[in-house]
Amino acid sequence: MKKVIKVIVFSLLGFVLLVSFLFGHRDRSVADLTPKYAGTPSEFAQVMGMNVHYRDEGNPQDSLPIVLIHGTGSSLHTFDAWTNNLKGNKRVVRMDLPGFGLTGPFPDRKYTIDQYVKFVAAFLADRGITHCILAGNSLGGQIAWNFTLSHPEIVHKLILIDAAGYPKKSTSVPLAFRMARMPVLNKLLTFITPRFVVKSSVRNVYADQSKITNELVDRYFYLSLRAGNRQALIDRMQMPYDTSQIGQIKNIRQPTLILWGEKDGLIPLESAYRFQQDLPNDSLVILKNSGHVPMEENPEESMEVILHFIE
Repeated sequence: MKKVIKVIVFSLLGFVLLVSFLFGHRDRSVADLTPKYAGTPSEFAQVMGMNVHYRDEGNPQDSLPIVLIHGTGSSLHTFDAWTNNLKGNKRVVRMDLPGFGLTGPFPDRKYTIDQYVKFVAAFLADRGITHCILAGNSLGGQIAWNFTLSHPEIVHKLILIDAAGYPKKSTSVPLAFRMARMPVLNKLLTFITPRFVVKSSVRNVYADQSKITNELVDRYFYLSLRAGNRQALIDRMQMPYDTSQIGQIKNIRQPTLILWGEKDGLIPLESAYRFQQDLPNDSLVILKNSGHVPMEENPEESMEVILHFIE
């Protein structure tokens, strides 16, 4: 029996070593990633003890900037196409949320929605923004509507893009998210991060697989390797899913656009209809050929909707 146990133990160790050799990746420093992902017009600002990566572009005289908040595992780059379209006339501000992109983890590793709302408030104060149009995708959407409840005087209009908040009834969840929730396996994820796991996760949130390029996957992959981000994803996935404020959504009075990908499996259409039912001043637009990230997958089609709502 002892021999059998030894064989099993050494076999497992050998397997872990082999996987580590094939798929192990070291953390990447911000300095290492900056040339590729934080060139002009990127800037960094000290907010809540973090060196926050952000971009503030477009018309500096615009008194009503649009602020864009990305979702879990993403970065400000997910709004590149929208920004290029909007910045001719609008001031467009976006940031990497703590735990993702180049900003890195919260110092206290606390990833509650309330903590993110405090972060957005501190970031907007740092940028001198006292009034804005606020847009968020997925986790960013949940942060956006909670921020609107906490700071209604700041938000002029609200845009929810496949936003989180209601109890999840996912039909499909990205592989990286599932792994981050699994005990033991998630510990390995902090140093063993196969690129195919990231690619699978990106494929999960797109409806049209032909639009997934190597450059797109590389961006998600390399930014996930930013020092501290892999542990941050695990920490975020361990947080209880917060539905405590959904009863307050009816109190949001700002004009709100609900923009949803019909083929979103992570946060299906049911949530879009619930937002429509609960929000008193809403418009619902469903994009038939989009998944969970319509601003990235179908930027032209989704931009038409945004421009109509803003104007």
